[in-house]
Amino acid sequence: MRELVLARHAESEFSVLEKLNGDASVEVRLTEAGRAQARELGRKAGPVDLVAHTEFSRTRETAELAWPGVPLLELPELNEFAFGRFEGTRWTDGFDEWILTSTPAEDVPGGGESRLAAVQRFVRGYRTLLDRAEERVALVAHGAPVRYVLLALESKPPEPLLEGVDPAKPFTIDADAFGRAVDALEAWAAAPAWLDD
Repeated sequence: MRELVLARHAESEFSVLEKLNGDASVEVRLTEAGRAQARELGRKAGPVDLVAHTEFSRTRETAELAWPGVPLLELPELNEFAFGRFEGTRWTDGFDEWILTSTPAEDVPGGGESRLAAVQRFVRGYRTLLDRAEERVALVAHGAPVRYVLLALESKPPEPLLEGVDPAKPFTIDADAFGRAVDALEAWAAAPAWLDD
């Protein structure tokens, strides 16, 4: 891979309701506005040779609308967090409080996963992309895997409360910079801590 186009999926039925969805078996489609955003993503970002997406329908739908006819690659390693007992609730129904008081290695209550476990699997997914032979690759993922890369590009570690990522906004990153960001995330995962710990 020479260059990566990184984007969060377009607006979905759950994102407008601020609902959490970390279960890929739950069908969450794009809104009409989201479908228009996805088409615009492809126009803004330009042509790619491969589009990676997660197991979630909203990322695949975004990928297909943005780059119709381009080969697709499903990467479960870049799936959304498993939200445990917060699945299907709104961000403000307790998850926002939990993330500010938990450690990186603490699992989300009710069968969810820790931020550490998520970063570790994200790194595996990112490395799969770095190893691809295609010149220009797009990745349509979720807010967290996008934001973690953007933080690492600024030499910042993961944060407990992540700033949102605009839907279907492309970030173009050369492979060397992306590789350094992935290395930084892997280093953080070897000794995870929040900056204020």
